[in-house]
Amino acid sequence: MVTKRQSAKSAGVRIIKKYPNRRLYDTQTSTYVTLSDVKGLVLAHDDFKVLDAKTEEDLTRAILLQIILEEEAGGVPLFTTPMLSQMIRFYGHSMQGMVGGMLEKNIQSFIDMQSQFAEQSKQGGATPESWAQFMNMQNPMMQMGNYIEQSKNLFTQMQEKMKDQTPNVFTGFPFTTPNKSDK
Repeated sequence: MVTKRQSAKSAGVRIIKKYPNRRLYDTQTSTYVTLSDVKGLVLAHDDFKVLDAKTEEDLTRAILLQIILEEEAGGVPLFTTPMLSQMIRFYGHSMQGMVGGMLEKNIQSFIDMQSQFAEQSKQGGATPESWAQFMNMQNPMMQMGNYIEQSKNLFTQMQEKMKDQTPNVFTGFPFTTPNKSDK
């Protein structure tokens, strides 16, 4: 029988254990590490998992969120207050799954565009033309806020139309239509 620990090690995933005293222990180096060390693993593109030392529950997301929280608190934040507020509003919303996937795809697109620009810079040096082309590719990313707002408005309009058309669909049933003044 293969345990979680064995399958993670065979896949080359570095295991970091989190103990009840909040300390993180890197099983590969047999040393205690800090959040800053874990951030270094992220920056180095190392595969790792943070597991609860007792239950083996995967705590990786919680640790990554903690790193983001520290980064947001210590300098120029990546997320604005309105953006964070809107993200919170999506939790429990029917669009929650779609928003997460959309954000992930947009960030990956941004990373791909940066890689293309870096490659162009290596091949022929960064020129004003290549920079302008790169910025034009960024424009859709910068307009994502508008896209989300437009999508939200479209969704709201669709809900209103469905609500308005519901009485017409059920005309054969003895439902009463609420008056606009009852709302």
